[in-house]
Amino acid sequence: MSKTRILTGITTSGTPHLGNYVGAIRPALASAQASDAENFYFLADYHALVKCGDPTRVQRSTLEIAATWLACGLDVEKNWFYRQSDIPEIPELTWLLTCVAGKGLLNRAHAYKAAVDKNRAEGEDDDAGINAGLFMYPVLMAADILIFNAHKVPVGRDQIQHIEMARDFAQRFNHLYGEPASEQYFVLPDVVIDDNVATLPGLDGRKMSKSYDNTIPLFAPRNELKKLIAGILTDSRAPGEAKATEGSAVFQLYQAFASKEETRAFAQAFADGIGWGDAKTQLFERIDAEIAPLREKYLALMARPAEIEAILRDGASRLRAQHATPALARLRAAVGLRDLSQMVQASAKPEKKSATPLPTFKQYREADGKFYFKLMLGERVLLQSIGFDSPRDAGVRLASIKQGALDDDGGDFTLGAGVSSDEVNAALAAFVEAALEGEKG
Repeated sequence: MSKTRILTGITTSGTPHLGNYVGAIRPALASAQASDAENFYFLADYHALVKCGDPTRVQRSTLEIAATWLACGLDVEKNWFYRQSDIPEIPELTWLLTCVAGKGLLNRAHAYKAAVDKNRAEGEDDDAGINAGLFMYPVLMAADILIFNAHKVPVGRDQIQHIEMARDFAQRFNHLYGEPASEQYFVLPDVVIDDNVATLPGLDGRKMSKSYDNTIPLFAPRNELKKLIAGILTDSRAPGEAKATEGSAVFQLYQAFASKEETRAFAQAFADGIGWGDAKTQLFERIDAEIAPLREKYLALMARPAEIEAILRDGASRLRAQHATPALARLRAAVGLRDLSQMVQASAKPEKKSATPLPTFKQYREADGKFYFKLMLGERVLLQSIGFDSPRDAGVRLASIKQGALDDDGGDFTLGAGVSSDEVNAALAAFVEAALEGEKG
């Protein structure tokens, strides 16, 4: 693959707002112009089902968000644009990855842990009200990425763990089914974090978020947009009093839409004591100047839902033919889901190369009375635990690591000198494979 594949998931929940436009849509469309990249943009409607049980809302949100990206200038001839649920290979790959994903790793996914912690705080059973969709969300997200062997995945910082999990699942699959050893079914994706992307404040000064009910809809009618901007929370400084730009929602919103020259002029107006009413009027005019042409396109698209449906289906059809269907056929063959008429008589399994030592765990008690364990590869220490007060605590932690991968909750172990987490994960995958082979034997 000569081009870098960049995959962007678009959540289909709620109506798009200015924060979505500035923080996700606008920068993503700017990167879509690069000639050395192959961009994949998909509507994550399967993911929406985890938290939304309203079919009408899911459908409406999918339409609104598809129309938004098209109105904002997404070129569907140069970029892939599709709906997740139109690619049946994605849920099938989800199952293949489920069969190599360590449950211990999924137990430590941030969203699941947060839900469990909330239940505990309220005196409920750990899993009360938690559906399996939330628990398996990281596996579905990994399938979204790996089905197209994306190289880079732009996400927020709260999603970094999911990309690390996708790398882990890919690495395990490659290790278990990659025969000969050089066979690599999946590329290990890299996370992309753009620290320069603006986070917009909402009407109350907090981060613009549907959770806070403080958003400004991206395509609100002109009069409604003006009214919402007039209601932005400000301080009590009167006209003629200098106003601080730092911490001002009005200034931050203006800066997100204005040029550097315009922003400098607006900052000077703040220093000169511009009244809040005048400042909000300037903010409204600046935002509407950029959004008005897009709003017109959006309304025209919303009036033609069949056209949007055709665009999404066409994108998915071409994408399946070129990428997803061939990829899944190769993966099905890799795991043994094969045409029986093409049965090959298996010869005796070749002996494993004795030159490659298997990783081993060692448990022991030190003179300080505490219990330890370490992961060894030959004489080399890959991982060393801290001391545990009881053998049970050490055993529980060791069992979680034996699931097959490190995770971000690594405060109770250290890596050996010169050892990387990828190296440890590879050793753990080999440990799991050896255990599975032992069970088959």
